Amino acid sequence: MAVTLKRLSVIGAFKNFPLQNFSLSIPSRLATLYNFSVSSTHQTTLHTISENRAEVDVQEFFKWKNGGGHFHKSACIDPTVFIEIGAIVHSKSVLSANVHVGLGTIVGPCVRIGQFTKIGCNAALTNCIVGDSCVIHNGVCIGQDGFGFFVDEDGNMIKKPQTLNVRIGNHVDIGANTCIDRGSWRDTVIGDHSKIDNLVQIGHNVVIGKSCMLCGQVGIAGSVMIGDYVVLGGRVAVRDHVSIASKVRLAANSCVINDISEPGDYGGFPAVPIHVWRRQIVIQRRGSNRGKS
Repeated sequence: MAVTLKRLSVIGAFKNFPLQNFSLSIPSRLATLYNFSVSSTHQTTLHTISENRAEVDVQEFFKWKNGGGHFHKSACIDPTVFIEIGAIVHSKSVLSANVHVGLGTIVGPCVRIGQFTKIGCNAALTNCIVGDSCVIHNGVCIGQDGFGFFVDEDGNMIKKPQTLNVRIGNHVDIGANTCIDRGSWRDTVIGDHSKIDNLVQIGHNVVIGKSCMLCGQVGIAGSVMIGDYVVLGGRVAVRDHVSIASKVRLAANSCVINDISEPGDYGGFPAVPIHVWRRQIVIQRRGSNRGKS
C-alpha cells in the first residue's frame, strides 16, 4: 500500500512549504489490491486495483478520524469507533458505538457490527451481522461462500448459489484464523455467548446454539444443527446434515456421522456414548495384546 503526499501544509514558519513527492510504504496484505492517494485538499480517495495493476473501479473513501483507517462515504459509523490504519469499511456498513477494527481488516458492504465488539488484525467480514461485545481475533474470515457444488449432465462441476448471511450473537468469541461460511438456503448462525477456538471451520447453513464451546481444529460440515451448551473437543469432525442435541460433550478426535439426540458424553469414530467407546478401546487393546503373545 503506498501513500503519496503531494503537498503538506503545517502551522507556523513552514506554512505553504512545498515538499517533494515521496512515498511511505505500509506493510499490508492489501498491497496488490489498494492504492491510496492524498490530495492537497486532504480528501482521500481509494482506488481499487486489480492484481495486474489495471484500474477496475474507483470510489471515494475517507480517512477516519480515530485510528487512520478508511471508510466509504455511505457507511454509518458511530463517532466512538476506532478504525486502525490499513483497515477499510465498505459501503452501507453499520458500526455501532465503541467498535474497534484492527489493522488491515476489511469490513465488507452492508455488514452490521454491534457495540463494544473488537475485531483483530487482517480479518475479513462480509455478508454478516455481528452482535454486541464480541471478540473476533486476527485472521478470522466470516461470510465468504460455502463449499457447494454439483455435477451437471455433462459432468461439469457447477457452483451452487451462496446468497445468504452469517448471524453472530452477542458475547461471542471467535479465535484466530477461524472461517464461518455464509448460508445458501438458511443463514449460518452462532448463538449468544458461544466460544470458538482458533482454526475452526464452520460450513454453510450451520446453526449453533447458545453457550457452546468449539475447541481448536473442529470441522463442521454444512447444514448441521447444534443445540445449546454443546462442547466439541479438539479436532472433532461433524458430517453434513446431522443434528446434535443440547448438553452434548464430544471427546477430542471424535467424528459425528449420525444424529445425537440425547444429552451426555460421546467419543470415538463414529461417535458413541462415552462408556461404549471406552469399552471398545479396552477390547481393542486386549485383542492386540493377545496377538502379540
